[in-house]
Amino acid sequence: MKTDIGKIAEAKAVSYLQRKNFHILCRNYRCKFGEIDIIAKSGETTVFAEVKSRSVNSLGLPCEAVDKRKQFKIRKTAGYYICEKKVCNQNFRFDVVELIKKENEWYIRHIENAFM
Repeated sequence: MKTDIGKIAEAKAVSYLQRKNFHILCRNYRCKFGEIDIIAKSGETTVFAEVKSRSVNSLGLPCEAVDKRKQFKIRKTAGYYICEKKVCNQNFRFDVVELIKKENEWYIRHIENAFM
């Protein structure tokens, strides 16, 4: 059940970003350091986006799950992607897209430059 909510949330995050004119480059990019949910272009900026969702608010906000340890893994994975794709002379940023499902309604908050 938890994975289903995660997959639905990620699909909703992709749709949301596309509506905001993001070009999706990759979903679920994996390497030896970890995984990045969405890699996209917004203008001249490559965006590494982490998607976090909750179906209830009892565990805190979804973005709170992107702690220092998770940020470190995302940065290392992004560094690997940058080297692999040879795109080091571009602008980059790290976003968090959080989704909260309350009853049958999804609420989305896009946090640009969520961490460095």
